[in-house]
Amino acid sequence: MTMAPPPPPAPRKGLRPRVLVLANQKGGVGKTTTAINLGTALAAIGERVLILDLDPQGNASTGLGIGRKDRRRSTYDVMAGEATLAEVVRETAVPGLFVAPSTLDLLGVELEIAAQADRNRRLRSAIDRLTLDRAEAPFTYVLVDCPPSLNLLTINALAAADSVLVPLQCEFFALEGLSQLLKTVEQVRVALNPALTIHGIVLTMFDPRNNLSNQVVEDVREFMGAKVYDTVIPRNVRVSEAPSHGKPVLLYDFKCSGAQAYLRLASEVIQRERAIQTAA
Repeated sequence: MTMAPPPPPAPRKGLRPRVLVLANQKGGVGKTTTAINLGTALAAIGERVLILDLDPQGNASTGLGIGRKDRRRSTYDVMAGEATLAEVVRETAVPGLFVAPSTLDLLGVELEIAAQADRNRRLRSAIDRLTLDRAEAPFTYVLVDCPPSLNLLTINALAAADSVLVPLQCEFFALEGLSQLLKTVEQVRVALNPALTIHGIVLTMFDPRNNLSNQVVEDVREFMGAKVYDTVIPRNVRVSEAPSHGKPVLLYDFKCSGAQAYLRLASEVIQRERAIQTAA
Protein backbone atom coordinates (compact mmCIF):
# COMPACT_ATOMS: atom_id res chain seq x y z
CA MET A 1 0.00 0.00 0.00
CA THR A 2 1.35 3.42 -0.96
CA MET A 3 0.02 6.36 1.00
CA ALA A 4 0.63 10.00 0.20
CA PRO A 5 2.08 11.98 3.10
CA PRO A 6 -0.67 13.69 5.11
CA PRO A 7 -0.86 17.47 5.03
CA PRO A 8 1.11 19.35 7.69
CA PRO A 9 -0.81 19.82 10.93
CA ALA A 10 -2.62 23.05 11.60
CA PRO A 11 -0.98 25.18 14.29
CA ARG A 12 -1.83 23.51 17.59
CA LYS A 13 0.28 25.41 20.08
CA GLY A 14 -1.48 25.20 23.41
CA LEU A 15 -3.98 22.66 22.05
CA ARG A 16 -3.97 19.14 23.38
CA PRO A 17 -4.27 16.19 21.00
CA ARG A 18 -7.34 14.03 21.44
CA VAL A 19 -6.37 11.13 23.69
CA LEU A 20 -8.18 7.83 23.11
CA VAL A 21 -7.32 4.94 25.42
CA LEU A 22 -7.76 1.36 24.24
CA ALA A 23 -8.51 -0.62 27.36
CA ASN A 24 -9.83 -4.01 28.39
CA GLN A 25 -8.60 -6.01 31.36
CA LYS A 26 -9.03 -9.22 29.35
CA GLY A 27 -6.11 -10.28 27.20
CA GLY A 28 -6.40 -11.48 23.61
CA VAL A 29 -9.34 -9.26 22.66
CA GLY A 30 -7.59 -7.43 19.80
CA LYS A 31 -6.65 -4.32 21.80
CA THR A 32 -3.11 -3.94 20.46
CA THR A 33 -4.15 -4.97 16.95
CA THR A 34 -6.85 -2.30 17.04
CA ALA A 35 -4.42 0.35 18.31
CA ILE A 36 -1.96 -0.38 15.49
CA ASN A 37 -4.48 -0.57 12.69
CA LEU A 38 -6.81 2.19 13.81
CA GLY A 39 -3.77 4.44 14.15
CA THR A 40 -2.62 3.49 10.66
CA ALA A 41 -6.08 4.06 9.20
CA LEU A 42 -6.34 7.50 10.86
CA ALA A 43 -2.91 8.41 9.49
CA ALA A 44 -3.99 7.22 6.03
CA ILE A 45 -6.84 9.74 6.01
CA GLY A 46 -4.61 12.64 7.01
CA GLU A 47 -4.43 12.63 10.81
CA ARG A 48 -1.12 12.71 12.65
CA VAL A 49 -1.21 9.96 15.24
CA LEU A 50 0.94 8.87 18.16
CA ILE A 51 0.52 5.33 19.45
CA LEU A 52 1.65 5.33 23.06
CA ASP A 53 2.60 1.78 24.06
CA LEU A 54 1.89 1.42 27.78
CA ASP A 55 1.92 -2.39 27.82
CA PRO A 56 5.17 -3.93 29.19
CA GLN A 57 4.86 -6.67 26.57
CA GLY A 58 5.53 -4.02 23.93
CA ASN A 59 3.52 -5.73 21.22
CA ALA A 60 2.33 -2.48 19.67
CA SER A 61 5.96 -1.40 19.28
CA THR A 62 6.93 -4.73 17.72
CA GLY A 63 3.92 -4.66 15.42
CA LEU A 64 5.06 -1.27 14.12
CA GLY A 65 8.55 -2.52 13.33
CA ILE A 66 10.43 -1.17 16.38
CA GLY A 67 12.78 -3.93 17.54
CA ARG A 68 13.52 -4.37 21.22
CA LYS A 69 17.18 -3.46 20.74
CA ASP A 70 16.13 -0.15 19.22
CA ARG A 71 14.14 1.01 22.24
CA ARG A 72 16.82 2.97 24.06
CA ARG A 73 14.18 5.32 25.43
CA SER A 74 10.68 4.10 26.19
CA THR A 75 7.46 4.89 27.98
CA TYR A 76 9.13 3.52 31.10
CA ASP A 77 11.45 6.56 31.05
CA VAL A 78 8.42 8.83 30.67
CA MET A 79 6.56 7.24 33.58
CA ALA A 80 9.69 7.24 35.75
CA GLY A 81 10.25 10.93 35.02
CA GLU A 82 13.56 10.34 33.26
CA ALA A 83 12.52 11.55 29.77
CA THR A 84 9.84 13.66 28.11
CA LEU A 85 7.39 12.07 25.73
CA ALA A 86 8.90 14.07 22.86
CA GLU A 87 12.29 12.44 23.56
CA VAL A 88 10.80 8.94 23.34
CA VAL A 89 8.66 9.22 20.20
CA ARG A 90 9.81 7.31 17.10
CA GLU A 91 8.73 7.49 13.47
CA THR A 92 7.19 4.41 11.86
CA ALA A 93 7.04 3.25 8.25
CA VAL A 94 3.58 4.81 7.98
CA PRO A 95 3.60 8.53 7.08
CA GLY A 96 1.94 10.48 9.87
CA LEU A 97 2.11 7.61 12.38
CA PHE A 98 4.50 7.68 15.34
CA VAL A 99 5.06 5.42 18.34
CA ALA A 100 6.30 5.83 21.89
CA PRO A 101 7.68 2.31 22.42
CA SER A 102 7.46 0.16 25.51
CA THR A 103 9.92 -2.13 27.29
CA LEU A 104 9.68 -4.74 30.03
CA ASP A 105 11.01 -2.12 32.46
CA LEU A 106 7.40 -0.93 32.73
CA LEU A 107 6.72 -4.01 34.86
CA GLY A 108 8.52 -2.35 37.77
CA VAL A 109 7.42 1.24 37.36
CA GLU A 110 4.30 0.79 39.49
CA LEU A 111 6.42 0.02 42.54
CA GLU A 112 8.85 2.82 41.73
CA ILE A 113 6.20 5.55 41.67
CA ALA A 114 3.68 4.08 44.13
CA ALA A 115 4.70 6.48 46.90
CA GLN A 116 4.61 9.58 44.67
CA ALA A 117 1.71 11.99 45.07
CA ASP A 118 1.33 12.30 41.30
CA ARG A 119 1.45 8.56 40.62
CA ASN A 120 -1.97 8.55 38.94
CA ARG A 121 -1.27 11.58 36.74
CA ARG A 122 2.22 10.90 35.40
CA LEU A 123 0.98 10.18 31.88
CA ARG A 124 -1.41 13.11 31.80
CA SER A 125 1.42 15.46 32.74
CA ALA A 126 3.63 13.98 30.02
CA ILE A 127 0.96 14.44 27.35
CA ASP A 128 0.14 17.95 28.57
CA ARG A 129 3.80 18.85 28.21
CA LEU A 130 3.54 18.08 24.49
CA THR A 131 1.15 21.02 24.14
CA LEU A 132 3.60 23.61 25.47
CA ASP A 133 5.54 23.89 22.24
CA ARG A 134 4.15 23.36 18.75
CA ALA A 135 7.39 21.75 17.58
CA GLU A 136 6.78 18.99 20.13
CA ALA A 137 3.05 18.62 19.43
CA PRO A 138 2.51 17.52 15.83
CA PHE A 139 -0.24 15.07 16.77
CA THR A 140 -4.00 15.28 16.39
CA TYR A 141 -4.57 11.93 18.12
CA VAL A 142 -2.83 9.94 20.81
CA LEU A 143 -3.90 6.28 21.04
CA VAL A 144 -2.81 4.62 24.29
CA ASP A 145 -2.43 0.83 24.23
CA CYS A 146 -2.97 -0.36 27.81
CA PRO A 147 -1.88 -3.60 29.48
CA PRO A 148 -4.52 -6.32 29.90
CA SER A 149 -5.14 -5.45 33.54
CA LEU A 150 -6.65 -2.64 35.59
CA ASN A 151 -3.37 -1.59 37.23
CA LEU A 152 -1.64 1.76 37.82
CA LEU A 153 -0.58 2.01 34.17
CA THR A 154 -4.19 1.68 33.03
CA ILE A 155 -5.33 4.18 35.69
CA ASN A 156 -2.73 6.64 34.37
CA ALA A 157 -4.05 6.16 30.85
CA LEU A 158 -7.66 6.70 31.92
CA ALA A 159 -6.68 9.78 33.92
CA ALA A 160 -5.04 11.22 30.79
CA ALA A 161 -7.79 10.29 28.34
CA ASP A 162 -10.58 12.17 26.67
CA SER A 163 -12.36 8.92 25.83
CA VAL A 164 -12.07 5.15 26.13
CA LEU A 165 -12.31 2.83 23.14
CA VAL A 166 -13.07 -0.73 24.24
CA PRO A 167 -12.14 -3.67 21.98
CA LEU A 168 -14.44 -6.56 22.82
CA GLN A 169 -13.94 -10.06 21.50
CA CYS A 170 -17.05 -11.90 20.33
CA GLU A 171 -16.84 -14.61 22.97
CA PHE A 172 -18.88 -15.97 25.88
CA PHE A 173 -17.68 -13.79 28.79
CA ALA A 174 -17.53 -10.53 26.82
CA LEU A 175 -20.25 -8.68 28.73
CA GLU A 176 -18.93 -9.78 32.11
CA GLY A 177 -15.52 -8.24 31.42
CA LEU A 178 -17.14 -5.13 29.95
CA SER A 179 -19.14 -4.52 33.12
CA GLN A 180 -15.98 -4.57 35.24
CA LEU A 181 -14.22 -2.12 32.92
CA LEU A 182 -17.17 0.26 32.93
CA LYS A 183 -17.10 0.32 36.73
CA THR A 184 -13.40 1.22 36.67
CA VAL A 185 -14.02 3.98 34.12
CA GLU A 186 -16.73 5.42 36.37
CA GLN A 187 -14.41 5.31 39.39
CA VAL A 188 -11.69 7.16 37.47
CA ARG A 189 -14.24 9.69 36.24
CA VAL A 190 -15.32 10.47 39.79
CA ALA A 191 -11.86 10.52 41.36
CA LEU A 192 -9.46 11.73 38.66
CA ASN A 193 -10.96 12.71 35.31
CA PRO A 194 -14.52 14.12 35.30
CA ALA A 195 -14.46 14.61 31.51
CA LEU A 196 -13.77 10.94 30.73
CA THR A 197 -16.28 9.29 28.39
CA ILE A 198 -16.77 6.01 26.55
CA HIS A 199 -16.00 6.70 22.91
CA GLY A 200 -17.26 3.34 21.74
CA ILE A 201 -17.17 -0.43 21.85
CA VAL A 202 -15.57 -2.19 18.88
CA LEU A 203 -16.46 -5.85 18.42
CA THR A 204 -13.45 -7.88 17.29
CA MET A 205 -12.65 -11.37 15.99
CA PHE A 206 -16.16 -11.80 14.64
CA ASP A 207 -16.91 -15.05 12.81
CA PRO A 208 -20.30 -14.90 11.05
CA ARG A 209 -20.38 -18.72 10.85
CA ASN A 210 -20.34 -18.95 14.64
CA ASN A 211 -23.71 -18.68 16.37
CA LEU A 212 -22.01 -17.50 19.57
CA SER A 213 -20.38 -14.57 17.76
CA ASN A 214 -23.74 -13.45 16.42
CA GLN A 215 -25.32 -13.77 19.87
CA VAL A 216 -22.54 -11.70 21.48
CA VAL A 217 -23.01 -8.95 18.88
CA GLU A 218 -26.74 -8.90 19.60
CA ASP A 219 -26.25 -8.88 23.38
CA VAL A 220 -23.62 -6.13 23.38
CA ARG A 221 -25.69 -3.91 21.09
CA GLU A 222 -28.70 -4.40 23.35
CA PHE A 223 -26.63 -3.62 26.47
CA MET A 224 -24.61 -0.65 25.14
CA GLY A 225 -26.85 0.68 22.37
CA ALA A 226 -25.35 3.45 20.25
CA LYS A 227 -22.01 3.19 22.04
CA VAL A 228 -21.23 0.13 19.89
CA TYR A 229 -19.59 1.01 16.57
CA ASP A 230 -21.37 -0.17 13.44
CA THR A 231 -18.09 -1.61 12.18
CA VAL A 232 -17.30 -5.14 13.34
CA ILE A 233 -13.74 -6.43 12.95
CA PRO A 234 -13.77 -9.92 11.42
CA ARG A 235 -11.56 -12.79 12.39
CA ASN A 236 -8.96 -12.59 9.63
CA VAL A 237 -5.73 -14.51 9.05
CA ARG A 238 -3.99 -11.55 7.42
CA VAL A 239 -4.64 -9.41 10.50
CA SER A 240 -3.01 -12.09 12.65
CA GLU A 241 -0.01 -12.46 10.33
CA ALA A 242 0.82 -8.78 9.93
CA PRO A 243 2.49 -8.15 13.37
CA SER A 244 5.05 -10.90 12.74
CA HIS A 245 6.21 -8.82 9.77
CA GLY A 246 6.36 -5.63 11.84
CA LYS A 247 3.57 -4.07 9.78
CA PRO A 248 -0.02 -2.93 10.26
CA VAL A 249 -2.41 -5.01 8.21
CA LEU A 250 -3.13 -1.99 6.01
CA LEU A 251 0.48 -2.20 4.79
CA TYR A 252 0.64 -5.98 4.81
CA ASP A 253 -2.55 -6.63 2.83
CA PHE A 254 -4.60 -3.54 2.12
CA LYS A 255 -7.39 -5.41 0.33
CA CYS A 256 -8.14 -8.01 3.01
CA SER A 257 -11.37 -7.82 4.98
CA GLY A 258 -9.58 -6.89 8.21
CA ALA A 259 -7.80 -3.91 6.67
CA GLN A 260 -10.98 -2.60 5.13
CA ALA A 261 -12.81 -2.99 8.44
CA TYR A 262 -10.22 -0.83 10.22
CA LEU A 263 -10.60 1.87 7.57
CA ARG A 264 -14.35 1.88 8.22
CA LEU A 265 -13.71 2.04 11.97
CA ALA A 266 -11.42 5.05 11.50
CA SER A 267 -14.18 6.78 9.56
CA GLU A 268 -16.62 6.11 12.41
CA VAL A 269 -14.16 7.43 14.98
CA ILE A 270 -13.78 10.66 12.98
CA GLN A 271 -17.56 11.00 12.66
CA ARG A 272 -17.98 10.64 16.41
CA GLU A 273 -15.19 13.13 17.02
CA ARG A 274 -16.94 15.66 14.80
CA ALA A 275 -20.17 15.11 16.70
CA ILE A 276 -18.34 15.69 20.00
CA GLN A 277 -16.81 18.93 18.67
CA THR A 278 -20.17 20.13 17.37
CA ALA A 279 -21.84 19.41 20.70
CA ALA A 280 -19.10 21.32 22.51
